[in-house]
Amino acid sequence: MPVSFLRLRVRVMVVAAIDLCASPSSGAQESPPSIPPPVVRPPPPETTQQVPKIEVTTRRENATDERRESSAAKIVVDRDEIEKFGDTNLADVLRRLPGVTQSSSGVISMRGMGAGFTQILIDGERVAPGFSIEQISPDQVERIEILRAPTAETGARAIAGTINIILRKPRRNKQDDVRASLQSSRGRLSEEASLSRNDSFSPTGTYNMTLTARHNTGRNDNFARSDFVNALTGQIELAQRSSSPSENINNAVTLGSQVQWKLGEGEQFVIQPFLSRSQYRYASLETLTQFAGTAPAPFATSEGKFSGRFGVARFTSKLTKNIDQDTRVEFSAGAGKVTRRIEFGDDQANASGVQVLGQTTNTENRDLSWNVSGKLTRTFADTHKLVGGTEMEGVRRIDNSVTLLNGVRQLADFGSELDLSTRRAAVYLQDEWDPSKNWSAYAGLRWEGIETRSNVSGSVNNSAVHNSSSVLTPLAHAVWRFDAPKKDQIRLSLTQSYRAPVPYQLASRPRLDAQYPVPGPNTPVNLDYAGNPNLRPERANGVDLALERYLGASGVISVNFFSRRIKDLIRSVTALENVSWASSPRYVSRPQNLGRATSNGIELDAKFQLRELIADAIPLDLRFSVSLFDSKVDSVPGPNNRINDQPKGTGNLGIDYRFSGTPFTVGGNIAFTPAYAIQDTDTQLSSKSTNRVIDAYALWSISAATKLRLSLSNLAPRDFANTTVVLQNNQKQTVINSGPSALSVALKLEMRL
Repeated sequence: MPVSFLRLRVRVMVVAAIDLCASPSSGAQESPPSIPPPVVRPPPPETTQQVPKIEVTTRRENATDERRESSAAKIVVDRDEIEKFGDTNLADVLRRLPGVTQSSSGVISMRGMGAGFTQILIDGERVAPGFSIEQISPDQVERIEILRAPTAETGARAIAGTINIILRKPRRNKQDDVRASLQSSRGRLSEEASLSRNDSFSPTGTYNMTLTARHNTGRNDNFARSDFVNALTGQIELAQRSSSPSENINNAVTLGSQVQWKLGEGEQFVIQPFLSRSQYRYASLETLTQFAGTAPAPFATSEGKFSGRFGVARFTSKLTKNIDQDTRVEFSAGAGKVTRRIEFGDDQANASGVQVLGQTTNTENRDLSWNVSGKLTRTFADTHKLVGGTEMEGVRRIDNSVTLLNGVRQLADFGSELDLSTRRAAVYLQDEWDPSKNWSAYAGLRWEGIETRSNVSGSVNNSAVHNSSSVLTPLAHAVWRFDAPKKDQIRLSLTQSYRAPVPYQLASRPRLDAQYPVPGPNTPVNLDYAGNPNLRPERANGVDLALERYLGASGVISVNFFSRRIKDLIRSVTALENVSWASSPRYVSRPQNLGRATSNGIELDAKFQLRELIADAIPLDLRFSVSLFDSKVDSVPGPNNRINDQPKGTGNLGIDYRFSGTPFTVGGNIAFTPAYAIQDTDTQLSSKSTNRVIDAYALWSISAATKLRLSLSNLAPRDFANTTVVLQNNQKQTVINSGPSALSVALKLEMRL
């Protein structure tokens, strides 16, 4: 029976009783009054009186709020920004973000300092070996965090900074999302489709899953020009031109999922499996023409074929429990396996079509990894948040590789199976506290040790490697917030960070150039590669200083200065060596510790609505970033003796506009990196041409559940050119690699079922 009806009946009975008790009386006796028959009144409709509903809602911080409240400098990119351009590749999303650069080979880095200086995390965990961010679809990502300075909890292997990719969490409401896209570039079509599901399976259990399938095809045209000139006489000693059209096909299927059980307020258990399978095929035909040179060209045509199959299986879990209302513990564990099988062939022929060289390489390798960690969080007096934890990780790679050159096995003395293992352990402690209403402070200390071992079975050379290192890194951050109503604040970070050598830099087993095969000589441009088991980790002392101004609800303008002083910088150095794998001296590139280097920069980034600055302006959403970089490697003569791959600057400008009263939104972005040159060593100079990418999109919100998105990537495409100049024995060797870029057009349908 409805509560309102019961309350009404009780009220009628109480009123009747009061009326009866309050009847007037006199001294004369009167006959008892006649009692009329009871009047039964029908209850009013339930809608006239109802128990009011009490709704408890929590305010969800937006990306700007989270950025402002963070103790360490952090930029947060939310879901709306991630899906804006309809990208099918996560690297395309990252290259538009402040302070993030993308090299011509697609490598993502921060502050132009190269991939090794940037730490990539998935849900706060280090990326497993062999795992690529390209295996993650943007549809699986909830937000992206850019940390400009390291913290003890996220790790100190982040000299340039950290990119933390947060995957989407399950929700209780059942929801199915379907996305399908068709992309065209240079007449080649690529397709992608994804299905995402959110649902609950019990009062405390929820899950999500995203299944993505993609088929990509592409075409590239690369051109190379080699000119060797006598630096004393100016005589041309070698002149070669080559063209290499290529076709590639890539098929991939990925399945990402997360299952979550809520154990209590702030308590949960999460498991997160990830599976990926892909195949890649590549074919090229290089034509080489030699106009000058005493020695004949090594070939006239070279037919290259490559095929690979890749598999990833990863499983992670996390348990969060409260000891009391001020203390929380977290335990996480994970294991994974990455497998690869690669087949490569290169058949070279002379001008008469006769084969002069045939090389095949078959490689099978697998990475096995595991990790465990524990973390304790304790809050004291609502002003201190103390976090301590420990981490352990193990990785083992087993690599079987056999190369046949004209039917003869290469590097037989180095064996065929490489067994390489890495062990890492870390302990950290940090404290965040608010000394006053205007101050927030952070102090942390992290120790991390890494041990790497490798051995090659069947090797007659002493190719075993044992390398160990440990680093103790103190970290401090402070934030000063101006008095209300202002929202401005100043940040200061004093940190130490480092970069450990990756395993392949330590392994002594060489990789040989195919164009100039052993046992004969090669050139400084056509190099062999080998590792250096004696490498030491790079260490950096850093300072970051930033001023942030917050506008309205979501706008922010920030200027940030950073400086890094690096010790034991690692760089590949080319030298002519007497090697065991050839009868003639060969040019070999090996990583070495070069000494000290510095990297400085100023970064400006902003994101706001134009009306936050001009009240009656048109409704534009603006975002832009400008970064200026400078660096110096002490042991390399200048000018341009900067850190590898670091441009002098980079910039982004983005604009979005929604047509009022219509379901249409349009936007665009311009990314620009000017041409730059870098003095790699005292005898080698590298330069890259200007890079400019213009992207645009148009979104039609057909309904609340259906959207159609048109994306245009690389409008006004430009050719690229990368140049390497080597001065060797009074000979200036110039190699220019160039090629065109292309416009890409994509149409994406998004439906919520």
